[in-house]
Amino acid sequence: MRSFLPIAVSFASLVIVPATCVAQAYPAKAIRLVSPYAPGGGTDILARLIGQKLSENVGQAVIVENRPGAGGVIGTEFVTKAAPDGYTIMLASPSPIVVAPHLHKKLAYSPLKDLAPITLISVVPAVLIVHPSLPVKSVKELITLAKARPDQLTFSSSGNGGSGHLAGEMLKMMSGVQMVHVPYKGTGPATVAVLSGEVSVSFGNIMSTLPYVKGGRLRALAVTTPKRSPVLPDVPAVAETLPGYSAGPWYGVLAPAGTPPEILARLNQEIVKILRSPQVKQTLSNEGADPVGSTPTEFATLLIAETERWGKVVRQARMNID
Repeated sequence: MRSFLPIAVSFASLVIVPATCVAQAYPAKAIRLVSPYAPGGGTDILARLIGQKLSENVGQAVIVENRPGAGGVIGTEFVTKAAPDGYTIMLASPSPIVVAPHLHKKLAYSPLKDLAPITLISVVPAVLIVHPSLPVKSVKELITLAKARPDQLTFSSSGNGGSGHLAGEMLKMMSGVQMVHVPYKGTGPATVAVLSGEVSVSFGNIMSTLPYVKGGRLRALAVTTPKRSPVLPDVPAVAETLPGYSAGPWYGVLAPAGTPPEILARLNQEIVKILRSPQVKQTLSNEGADPVGSTPTEFATLLIAETERWGKVVRQARMNID
């Protein structure tokens, strides 16, 4: 695997500067916040929450723009080609940032070179969900059923290389089962596929699937983080059945590379302020999300580590797109 050390050094140079250094004119117009997935998923929910609060803080409209497709690659490529002026930013999850480089031989962008980290927003559990008609009530029972029906059970995701896809591949690798992956254009459609019985299983974002679980329309078997989630305390972690399993997605805000450091600093300052407000912290906690709010350098370090980690999963599962 290629070394990411030079990139780490580059990211580490993103030093926060005082907000007083920011040109008074910024922002002088609306900011576009790109969500590279379809409406209704966890990325979209977070983008709209952050967008609304950021608009209130900076006194300009923040327009959330959905650009779904190819597991987030289409929207991410759009952002990497946007003017680096602070008026186009994105709210991303792992798929197009740390997974896509391992899946696509000819990716049109290099995430660690063409994007500037602003802040990590949150780490969110995914939930292993099934339609209530599927005769399983635990991860152990799902594994037993899948082994009895190799390649007959299907699992949906937000797209090839998405968090749900990776969570499913990791489950297959660690349990030795065979399930068929069915990609959709976003977490919302992937969840609808389970609701309708079109697929057997999914690894849904806790924020978008929680209402269906509490309403009895979906059955939650487990969460993908190493420990249980406070909002679903009776739902075990997959790791309780498969020790060492961990596939919880994260969300963060990035801008095109070359965006002036003072603008990155201003955006970091404003978004971290939002994440630390009692109202937003409570809102995210109620949805099962763990708010973070990091420096650009801390986020860059995470991106490098995640690129290494998921690269190993992609290679072991022999996942590829082109």
